[in-house]
Amino acid sequence: MTKTLKIVFRVAFYVYLLAVAVLCFGSFNSLPEVSKTILGLPTDKVVHFCMFLPFPILAFLAYDKVTGDRRRVLIFALVTFLVGCLLAAGTELGQAFLTKHRSGDPMDFLADFLAILTGSAIATWIDLRQLKK
Repeated sequence: MTKTLKIVFRVAFYVYLLAVAVLCFGSFNSLPEVSKTILGLPTDKVVHFCMFLPFPILAFLAYDKVTGDRRRVLIFALVTFLVGCLLAAGTELGQAFLTKHRSGDPMDFLADFLAILTGSAIATWIDLRQLKK
């Protein structure tokens, strides 16, 4: 990966983190009503899943490099997963204790957790496939 592309991915990662902060802590009371469910799942949980799914993938693109070492790939995936879970927990705790217009919801954290787990699995799979080449 070129140095310019690495910089682009890092900028995208930080813009993504800023967008997550705005979405998690912003007040959106004036938005129009949307359907309560998507394919039978609560819309709020689908949004949380979609919001956190890119975290491990963008982290992988921004900071990982194929090293030829499976152990390093797995350590990077584990660290990224744990940092993502801390970010998700932090947003829910921040909503619960630092805002009056939002509330922390353990089910939101579960949706975030599943998204981070899925994204971590995807990024790890991509990284391990690159090692084989």
